Amino acid sequence: MHALGAEQPAQRVEEAVADCVAALGAVTDRPWEGVRAGRLEWDCRETAVHIASDLIAYAGQLAGRAQDRYVPFEITLEGSDEGLDAADNAGAVHVISTTGALLAATIRTTPRAVRAFHPYPFRHANREGFAAMGVAEVLLHTHDITEGLGVRHEPPAELASFVLTRIFPRVRPGPTPWQTLLWATGRGELPGREPVGRWRWNSNPVLRSERLDLEGITPATAADLGTGGDGGFAWVGPGPADGTRVGAGMVAERYEVGEFWPEWTTYVLVRREDDLAVGAMGFHSAPDPDGRVEIGYDLVEGARGHGYATEALRALSAWALAQDGVRTVTAVVDRANTPSQNVVTRAGFTRTTGPGSENEGEGEYVYELRR
Repeated sequence: MHALGAEQPAQRVEEAVADCVAALGAVTDRPWEGVRAGRLEWDCRETAVHIASDLIAYAGQLAGRAQDRYVPFEITLEGSDEGLDAADNAGAVHVISTTGALLAATIRTTPRAVRAFHPYPFRHANREGFAAMGVAEVLLHTHDITEGLGVRHEPPAELASFVLTRIFPRVRPGPTPWQTLLWATGRGELPGREPVGRWRWNSNPVLRSERLDLEGITPATAADLGTGGDGGFAWVGPGPADGTRVGAGMVAERYEVGEFWPEWTTYVLVRREDDLAVGAMGFHSAPDPDGRVEIGYDLVEGARGHGYATEALRALSAWALAQDGVRTVTAVVDRANTPSQNVVTRAGFTRTTGPGSENEGEGEYVYELRR
């Protein structure tokens, strides 16, 4: 099993901060003020303060359970107030080390289901999302500072991969994770790809129904589920159903070829009352040019018979039909699978007739829900 609990994200933050501290600690004797940090408008000193500020801000969001805005505080290094001696470069590195430890500790102690405010794209992120943001800030701005100082530095590849597979789901993997991350953030080039000007990262979406949270999976979660892991979820019964693993594997394959869309992914169905996953539901791909999108689902055996699939299908198909250009949600059901036929019928789908019936495979029915 390849469980994705709180420990791995916390460790990745610690590893990124340790790498940053080692790289910047070796150049604290050089002047940082007035030296531009790579392609940024900030100098190296300002960029170091920014790293620390982001780390403590992300810890504050999670610890404070912020829901609609950033917690209104900021940090300054000693010497910003009149009468105090200014912190030197070594002091700035110490602050990065300290704020990184605070973020890692917060991630370890934040429950899995907690989501806190982050402005884009879905106005929230979980502990793994904030960990990936923290690692991204540390890696990229350490690069900016060392580039500005003329020092070559490259972080461990697994740290860049951690970031890419959590908050850059639409970025097709490149020759190496670090080169890909630099390209994706406008800091480098990749053969065969256009330079990146504007960019932003994406946390995973979450939809809510009466009793369930529908949590969109990231490429990292998809790969874990597809290879026998739990995806970071506690499941009803022994673990995900086979259909969930197959679907997650398909999502992971789409990511590898650059066809992953954060919203049109697989969603794990999590029961809010106890934070247990009861199944999965998701889209086979993004909508086609005719505005059609296909949906599939399954539940673990111990969660069947409680209406979870119908509830989730209503929520996910309603969300899909509310998106621009989407006209029809389809579901393909085996003719022998009467319980699944009942699910789609209760959710408002109807059997196709006329031209739509031509899409039915042998032993299958096609159901539709139209806008």
